[in-house]
Amino acid sequence: MTDSAVDARDRELAYLEAVELGRRFRARELSPVEVTRAVLRRIERIGPALNAFVLVDPEAALESARASEARFERRAALGSLDGVTVSLKDLLLARGWPTRRGSKTVDAQGAWLEDSPAAARLRECGAVLLGKTTTSEFGLKGLGDSPLTGITRNPWNLEHTPGGSSAGAVAAVAAGLGCLAVGTDGGGSIRVPAAYTGVVGLKPSFGRVPSYPASVVGAPPHVGPIARSVRDARLLFDTLAQPDDRDPYRAPALSSARELPVPPLGWLKVGYLAGASELCDEDVREAFEAVLTRVRHLGLEPVAVDLNLDGVREVLTTLFNARAAHTLQGLSSAARSLVDSSVELSAREGEKLSALSYLAAEAERTALAQRVAQAFRSHDLLLTPTTAEPAPRVDAEFSPRRAPFTGIFSLTRQPAISIPCGVTRSGLPIGLQIVGRHFEEALVLELSAALEADEPFAPPEL
Repeated sequence: MTDSAVDARDRELAYLEAVELGRRFRARELSPVEVTRAVLRRIERIGPALNAFVLVDPEAALESARASEARFERRAALGSLDGVTVSLKDLLLARGWPTRRGSKTVDAQGAWLEDSPAAARLRECGAVLLGKTTTSEFGLKGLGDSPLTGITRNPWNLEHTPGGSSAGAVAAVAAGLGCLAVGTDGGGSIRVPAAYTGVVGLKPSFGRVPSYPASVVGAPPHVGPIARSVRDARLLFDTLAQPDDRDPYRAPALSSARELPVPPLGWLKVGYLAGASELCDEDVREAFEAVLTRVRHLGLEPVAVDLNLDGVREVLTTLFNARAAHTLQGLSSAARSLVDSSVELSAREGEKLSALSYLAAEAERTALAQRVAQAFRSHDLLLTPTTAEPAPRVDAEFSPRRAPFTGIFSLTRQPAISIPCGVTRSGLPIGLQIVGRHFEEALVLELSAALEADEPFAPPEL
């Protein structure tokens, strides 16, 4: 085969969904080794331009792929993700790999003997772990850069950011550098980057996916799936949501999102955030209004919901600053000089907080959650744009005004997903956020799948 033919074949394999890969592996139409090699070649060819990975381990990936292939030959696959390529955000522990968290202050030396719950579940089901994806430093910045790895770029336009903090995870999935990825979301860090790169990103209910080490401060990061389709996101979510007793805040084990009772779509009461369009640029506003039309075509009647978001930004800022201060405590002045200036500034602000002011923010977070819960007494799902505008340029300053709709549902700790809902006139993706009640991921995924039928993933030209 010519180089161009190899590239075309690699692209074809790299963009197959996990569900389809599983079917072809079982039918012996494809080999996990063949697919893994194709993905690794794409990482080698495209990876440098995107800077999506902080670590790639080809030998370990191919060893896993060979073991998976042998299981398929014996008809002894370990599960629906056996042989499927997956990456882990570099905030998640993985045995044998450094977890540097986007920071020069974390020493790569060490035994690194422990898996996070996500890594453990993926190994147990035979997934092929490719490596660790880039993150903004300690997950504390909404753009896709860090002092450790530099700038991660958006596959749709290299002059634009994929967002943060799950920058490398979404860039990799959008570019076909792995089928699936695991990210974390404490204020929008899965959903906002997913919207910016045209992929699916789910923030599950807090506790649904076990996390270790557990977060102790502020709006805790939720571990969740990133995929190119809703059904793939559901598949990965089912795997990640299995129990792990290292997380003291874990929810009861979930058998499968696919097995939960879901009423017919026509019975669902769907709301949309009143006034959301007024905060958005023209392209996002038009895309969101088109979504509401598509919802009506499904036999639903979306109703405007007045939701008082007063105080959201202030609470998020307080909790974010407290988390930054807690994260950086104990670092020497020399080490702190290596930290991203915006993270360092947040930490200094957090160090000024009194216990009473922190608890006041937590009290306001609870009040916000109660207001949202009131809205969900009369609605099953709530729709908003994921962001108010598309991905900014890589040299832009972070501004919470670009994503005013995600933070509230981190504070309330309920499930929220971003799915693609169009592109701007300049060709950048636009995302739709669908929010559900606590632990009702099945409803969120059901409407997401119905809407996705009109807006399936279309890969960038890479």
